[in-house]
Amino acid sequence: MQKIVNLPIVGMTCASCVRRVEKALLTVPGVLQASVNLATEKANVSVDADAAVNAAQALIVAVEKAGYEVPVQTINLTIRDMSCASCVGRVEKALTAVPGVITVSVNLATEKAQVKILAGVELASLLAAAKKAGYAASLVQEQVAAAPESHGFQSLLDAGSGWRVVIAAALSLPLMLPMLLNLFGLDWNLAGSWQIVLASPVQFWLGARFYRAGWKALRAGSGNMDLLVAIGTSSAYGLSVYLLWAHGSHGMGHLYFESAAVVITLVLLGKWLETRAKHQTVEALRALESLRATTALLRRDGVDIEVPVAEVKVGDILIVRPGDRVAVDGEIIEGSSHLDESLLTGESLPVSKDLGAHVIGGSVNADGMLLVKATGVGGATMLSQIIQLVEDAQAVKAPIQALVDKVSAVFVPVVLGISALTFLGWGVFSGDWQMALLNAVAVQVIACPCALGLATPTAIMVGTGVAAKYGILIKDAQALETAHSLTAIAFDKTGTLTVGKPALVAIISQQFDDAQIIEWAAAVQQYSDHPLAHAVMQKAEALGLSVPAVTEAGAMPGRGVQARLGEQFVYLGNQRWMQELGADLNVSEGSNVLSYRDAIHQQQQAGRTVSCLAVQRDGQVQLVGIVSFGDSVKATAATAIARLQALGVKTIMLSGDNAGSANAVATALGINEVRAEVLPADKATIVREFQQAGYTVGMVGDGINDAPALAAADVGIAMSTGTDVAMHTAGITLMRGDPVLVADAISISQRTYRKIRQNLGWAFIYNVVGIPLAAFGYLNPMIAGAAMAFSSVSVVSNALLLRSWKPWQAPLSALGGKE
Repeated sequence: MQKIVNLPIVGMTCASCVRRVEKALLTVPGVLQASVNLATEKANVSVDADAAVNAAQALIVAVEKAGYEVPVQTINLTIRDMSCASCVGRVEKALTAVPGVITVSVNLATEKAQVKILAGVELASLLAAAKKAGYAASLVQEQVAAAPESHGFQSLLDAGSGWRVVIAAALSLPLMLPMLLNLFGLDWNLAGSWQIVLASPVQFWLGARFYRAGWKALRAGSGNMDLLVAIGTSSAYGLSVYLLWAHGSHGMGHLYFESAAVVITLVLLGKWLETRAKHQTVEALRALESLRATTALLRRDGVDIEVPVAEVKVGDILIVRPGDRVAVDGEIIEGSSHLDESLLTGESLPVSKDLGAHVIGGSVNADGMLLVKATGVGGATMLSQIIQLVEDAQAVKAPIQALVDKVSAVFVPVVLGISALTFLGWGVFSGDWQMALLNAVAVQVIACPCALGLATPTAIMVGTGVAAKYGILIKDAQALETAHSLTAIAFDKTGTLTVGKPALVAIISQQFDDAQIIEWAAAVQQYSDHPLAHAVMQKAEALGLSVPAVTEAGAMPGRGVQARLGEQFVYLGNQRWMQELGADLNVSEGSNVLSYRDAIHQQQQAGRTVSCLAVQRDGQVQLVGIVSFGDSVKATAATAIARLQALGVKTIMLSGDNAGSANAVATALGINEVRAEVLPADKATIVREFQQAGYTVGMVGDGINDAPALAAADVGIAMSTGTDVAMHTAGITLMRGDPVLVADAISISQRTYRKIRQNLGWAFIYNVVGIPLAAFGYLNPMIAGAAMAFSSVSVVSNALLLRSWKPWQAPLSALGGKE
């Protein structure tokens, strides 16, 4: 058997391109023949049917390695009517069979499917495939706010409705009353005619959804939870009808209408509780969606008008009043204020924003009036991208889910087989065919695989949601699952562990105080835009100095700057220029004082940039001091390294800077290993080196030059203060440039993975223990139904405990303050 896969290919220009692509495609296992057409830019690939399921992804990889591109897109579908892990497998199988589908990931908890397809695949074919498998599907639309709750008659008929459960309970309670009264020694039986009247609406009206879904599963050649419930309760109901018909209302044996009705009631109760609990798992995502502004106040042609936020365009001027929510991303062109960005970045305190500062859509303006120029609207805003990242992370399966999928694929057929053996075994060996049927029903009811299907996705949803709340964006479930096992973290230095901007860190003079040196340095650099000049001006401002006016200011390329201050010239530049000017660098006041030359050497050994300050007096240039610049370490960097090492994680610093600068930072922070003067490509090589040594490596970076290493690492972690390239490459993005969040990301990963294992352990143990108990007659159908409902709710409730997770916060004493 063969299957034809059609691939659109972009980038081919000549016949040699065609040959190269065909050669690449033929290297893929399972490919029998490949024909590429340059005119249509398509490839027809004949694939062995056994290898066809995973062929598309392998073919795309082969084409990309050959240097060409296969256009693909990802669409999200809402899948309704799924009830268990078996449903997930059936939907995935149906969608994967559609020509042009590359990968499919279906999430039971969110009721969504993420489908990666080749360009040209029609949405209608995907919806038809899902419908043929027995499920209703539709394209996920962007939600502006949480969907309103439904009311009225349709809500009453909804399987997740509380009213449906109440009606089922009201009809089932009289059926259970004789059993409850027997506990108190009271003997009373409800007439058989009344039992069938009460049980029938529960079985065929309130339980109709089980028949519909079970029938669809049978037509698709598989089984699910609904099929198990439908067969089990129908057996109990049918046996009761037979006994009622055979014995009449006099002298009849015990009827089992209550078993069928109560099982359906308990299953509905479990689904209702499960639905309510699942709504809480997306609480963080709803909180983010609630930040979307619906209107914006614009200033156009001198007139202020309020418009829907969808009408805002890049370049529009927005007015943001105190208390208003910023509608879109933008840049402040007038005013200053404090903005609350806590739900976007996890930053607990309002952030000061001045002229030229970037503001994020969804943040709240605390005090001042702002004029903001729109720079990002619609899906380009940071808020929209954050919501998309969180949704994508919740839609993609964790690797551990593969085990569940394998089990679920054969689960229902195996359970039906065990149920049949139970029925035959009890009937043949005991002769009690009524008991045989009830035990077979109990096996079917208790084995519903809801807990298996919910174990992983609910934990992933809550874990990614709570992480996003505190400024940790996890792009995919694989990153979340892998982060818990990291044994080494490699940091880029600049912008990750350090601020990334030069700061004036040392002032050395043998004759003058710091204020005088800074006053001269600021005077000569006050008109410069150089980063070192900004550092000097910030220091002058911090010291409260007034900078004197100068004349004849100018820059000397490759040397420094100079200016006339009063009757003297002031020079600020490198050591070579000082020597050219005739300044003496060997000046030293006493044997215990370093000469300027030695002080410069000492500062350079520490990796700092040194500028010399000289003044021309009486025709001679005299060196009066030196100023040293360095990239200051972030306030929380040392704490971040200490926390990682406390977790048993090896810390490594990769830097393109010189060894002196890198070693100085590493020593100050207590980093285990340093690699200095490293090229961008070498960072990825070093990451692989540690992986080959047995480490599971995380890479933390913020620049374009870090992208190869972020991609090579087991988990890439990017700072949002860096480049977009870094964030797109990494599996985790930290919304604040705070290295402490790296340890927090590992912490939430550990907690989430622990919950996944607990949930899967409970789900497997529940079935391993419950099915034999039911088969050997220790569980009647009603108890089995209650246990099945409890298992699903317990799995979701256990996942919800993740909401109590909070990032580590240092006590004030650890930060130099008072508690």
